Amino acid sequence: MSNLQAPANVPVWVDYNRCKGCDVCVEVCPSGTLAMRVDKTYVNGKIINIVNPENCIGCNNCELSCPDFAIHVSDKSEFKFAKLTKEAKELAEKIKNNNYMML
Repeated sequence: MSNLQAPANVPVWVDYNRCKGCDVCVEVCPSGTLAMRVDKTYVNGKIINIVNPENCIGCNNCELSCPDFAIHVSDKSEFKFAKLTKEAKELAEKIKNNNYMML
């Protein structure tokens, strides 16, 4: 296991040493919080990016779906998450339609 420490006052964070850029977390994110960015230094030529942390609803879909245990979500007792809005749903759909990449 990683010795990754949870950053203060953030809803979701990534252990970039574990992430292989598989897109799974972006695919399951309902709020447009996550997207991929091009980075040729990683295995698949891309890596996860937290693009809209203020949209995170704390659903844990990304953390539970990550095959490499690279993404983590704050505990609901320690962070006040957003509500899922129509705009956030639309943003998530745009990211998915953009091949999971940042807009």
